[in-house]
Order: sequence, then structure tokens, then C-alpha cells
Amino acid sequence: MNRVLVGGRLASYGAAYFFASGAFMSYWPVWLRDRGISDAEIGTLFMSRQLVSVFSVLGIGYLAHRLGRLRDMLLMMAVAAIVMMGVYQLSYSFLALLLVGLVWACVWSPTMALYDGLLVNEAKARGFVYGNLRVWGSIAFIAGTLICGVSVDRFGPPSVLFVGWTGIAILLPCALLLPASGSSVHKGKGRAPFGLRDLFRNKSFMLFMIAAGFCQSSHAVLYSFGTLTWRGAGIDDVTISALWGESVAVEILMMTLSGWLMQRIGVTGLIGLGLACCLVRWTGMAFTTALPLLVVLQALHAGTFAACHLGAMAFIQRSLPSNGTALGQSIYYALGTGATQAVIYQFSGLLYARYGQLAFLGMTMVSALGLVSLLALARHWDGGLLVSESARAR
Repeated sequence: MNRVLVGGRLASYGAAYFFASGAFMSYWPVWLRDRGISDAEIGTLFMSRQLVSVFSVLGIGYLAHRLGRLRDMLLMMAVAAIVMMGVYQLSYSFLALLLVGLVWACVWSPTMALYDGLLVNEAKARGFVYGNLRVWGSIAFIAGTLICGVSVDRFGPPSVLFVGWTGIAILLPCALLLPASGSSVHKGKGRAPFGLRDLFRNKSFMLFMIAAGFCQSSHAVLYSFGTLTWRGAGIDDVTISALWGESVAVEILMMTLSGWLMQRIGVTGLIGLGLACCLVRWTGMAFTTALPLLVVLQALHAGTFAACHLGAMAFIQRSLPSNGTALGQSIYYALGTGATQAVIYQFSGLLYARYGQLAFLGMTMVSALGLVSLLALARHWDGGLLVSESARAR
């Protein structure tokens, strides 16, 4: 029974986080356009937020690497996120939204890296399967997306902010339910026996960041302009929210099969599956808005996001000592996905402003580069630790 309660406490925070993310990821561009923001400016807002997130994730991740007090840090960021939602409500001009977005990135961006670091460590220490805990976040994402779609259909784009705000408010009590130690692996082990330079000098880790980072960053056009593209094609908001919900439903299926897949295709195989699905998905989305085909392409999210994410978390868990996963997660989120996404979000905004739907082809090219890096990783990494247990921390 205690095991079930601990699992529920760990999963609840992710559920609240992804409920808010479901609202924002699918409808935030609609909210921005409703406030008079152009397509190119939307790309700039996403890019600037991602650039700041690089430094905030690295900074807070490094602090967590030193202190190990993940629950306290997640609690403080939940309080700050609630406040920032109120500031967003008062912001209408591009400059105001840009400034608020920069502060928001400092608060929101590190949250997922720290939570995933905590979840990976607790799963390893307590014998949980990471995917079985993370799946509840995917379920909550569907709920947030569907509720937001219905809300926009009935009450208009301004309701996007309030749906997301609801999930953020729930983060506060859920943060209090997280394990007080932040991570059980920190007990008696002190700080991690390696530092930033150890990872930056490691070829396998850098190849991993390019492969997995490019896979996740290739979602930039979809996340920024997918809903706007489908709305422009005459698809109604409820159907659009169902398309977003479908993508996460298949993600849930992938999460439940994570243990079985890991045994059969391994870590690099999961990331490779994600990149292969990217090549098909983005190429298809460049040329069609037909609803039956979109249903098929959205189902590939099980690969483009879920398989790659599971492979990335497994890589960090297997390649780094347990008390160093917070730093590894932060570097991956800040540089592997954050910095890369910052550039690609800006690139996607410019591409979409000029070429419209064909901007998805740019994401096909990004995915192909990721696949080249993955093939190199498969040759260099033997499946073991990348840094020595006795390496001196820096």
C-alpha cells in the first residue's frame, strides 16, 4: 500500500504539470494571435523564451546538483508560476509579452528537468518503471488539451490562460506530496562525482544530446503553428483538441509498453524509432490537412515524442551515476532541447511566415541530422557509464 501511495505522490505532480502543458502547447499560439501577435512575432516569443530557458535550466539544475533539495525547489517554482500567470493576464503588447515570457522561462522551464530527474532517481531506487509513472502526465495532458479546446470553442481564446492556470494552481499541493528528500539516492552519497566539463568532453553524451535534442526540437513547427494551420484549413477547435489528445493517447500506449520495447530495441533503438517517425510525420504534415491523414500522422507522436523521450531518460539513467542525474537532465533539457529549440522556433517562425505549411519540411531536415548523430552514438557508446564514479566534481 505504501508503494502505491508513493507512486501516486510522484505521479500527481507530473499530472498537474502536463494538464497545464496540454492547454498551453495546443492553444498558446491562438491566445497570442488573439492579442494581436503576428506569426513572425510568435516565433520570436518562443525563441526568446527558449534562449532564457537554457540558462535558467542550467543554473537551477546546477544548484539542484549541489543541494539535492528538489522538492523545495519545485515548490518555490510552483508559487512563482502562479504569480506569473496573473502577470500574463495583464500583458497585451508584444514587448510586454516578451518581457513576461523571459521571466516565465526562468520559472517554468527548469520544472520539467528537475521533476524528471527526481522521477528517474526514485523509479530506480524504489523499483518503479519510469514509463508507468510518467504515463499519468500524458493522461492529464489529454484532459488539459480537450478541456482547453472545448473552452476556446465556447468562450474564445482568452480562456486558454485560465485552463492552464488551473493546472498550475494544482502544482502547489502536489509539490508538497513529493518525497521530502528530493531524491533518495542523495542520502549519504553527497554531490555527484563529476561536473559539467566531464560531460561536455564526452563524445557519446554530446552525440546523444544532438540526436535526442533534434528529435524533440523538430516538433517546433507543430507546437507553434499546428493549431493555426488546422484552423486555417477549416477544422473546428473541438476536432483540433481531439487531434492533440489523440497524439498523447498513443503516447500513453508507448509509455505502457516501455519496458517491453526497451528489452527488444534498447536505448538507441527507441531514439532511432522516434527519429524515423519524425521523417514520416513532418513530411506528411507539409502536404496535407486532410483529417483522416492527420489522424494517422498524429498517431506517430508515439514515436516522435514518447519513444525518443523514453530512450533519452533511459540513456541518462544508464550512462550517469544516480546522484548525477539532476545535472545530466538539466544539461539535456537546457542545451540538448532548450538551446536547439530556441534556434529552431525562430527558424520555424520565419519559415512559416514565408512558406506556410511547407515549413514542416524544415523539421524533416532537422530530424535527418539527428538520425546521423544517433548512428554515430550507436558506434561509440557501449551501454555503460560515461563518467567514472570517482571523477572529481567541478
